[in-house]
Amino acid sequence: MSIYKFRVILDQEEDVIRDIAINSETSLEDFHNTIYQSFGFDGSEMASFYTCDDKWNQEDEIPLFDAGDEPGEMRTMADFILEDLLFEKQTKIIYVYDFFNMWTFFVELAAIEEPELDITYPALLFSIGQIDNANNNVNFNFEEDNKNPYANNEDFLNIDEDFEDEDYDIFDGDDSFSEYDY
Repeated sequence: MSIYKFRVILDQEEDVIRDIAINSETSLEDFHNTIYQSFGFDGSEMASFYTCDDKWNQEDEIPLFDAGDEPGEMRTMADFILEDLLFEKQTKIIYVYDFFNMWTFFVELAAIEEPELDITYPALLFSIGQIDNANNNVNFNFEEDNKNPYANNEDFLNIDEDFEDEDYDIFDGDDSFSEYDY
């Protein structure tokens, strides 16, 4: 088992970023759950992942639910494991949450590492920014959200509020695939 470290960036004007560490053998559906919770959504909306090329050009859809004409026609997030889709040569995937608001996230695999014994996965490693939720019923207070399964997970809630420019380079080092050029 390996740990995948992802940088997840919301496509909007203000920086909204989450760095997530998760088991490489996790299903795409569980990764979806981790992403929406780390950004403070309630999980009640539809979502899809999209494979993409190195320039973020959208390719194949991987939906949360089978919406095909015949049951079993479409493969869903539950049918995919992270390490089968993402690896050193294929590091990017697009995540869209809530097709009414079209929250679009650029998800990039930044490092593959060995698990650390004192960390419970998934783990939120870094967080900056909040979603402008003026038109949404989004609860950003993880500590008071009893529906959040990570509410009592200190590793998941370990958010670095003292953001500095050099924090963008959190994955630089031996295990990093490339420099970010966002």
